Amino acid sequence: MKLINVTNSHRRMVQNQLDNTDATLVEVFSAGNSTVIFEEAPFHNELLIINNTRNVRKDEIDEILNFFLRRMPKSTYDKDFIDMIHMEGLVEITIPKI
Repeated sequence: MKLINVTNSHRRMVQNQLDNTDATLVEVFSAGNSTVIFEEAPFHNELLIINNTRNVRKDEIDEILNFFLRRMPKSTYDKDFIDMIHMEGLVEITIPKI
């Protein structure tokens, strides 16, 4: 699966997130039929995986999570404290910072 950065196509949503949350960085990626929103905040990072046509598969979740974990220094998070919330067509992943 290839993640393509499409942040520039979602300027208004990114600006709203920056204005109304504690996020300091917001990036939007396309992964086929899924949209991935990555937010970096002072005490945590969040991933939101959205697919409007079907539920997000476990292999997609694992691949996307690993992609973003590779971008973060290992000393900034603990895999044991990563929290996932699964809903229909949506997965929210919270990665607390150490």
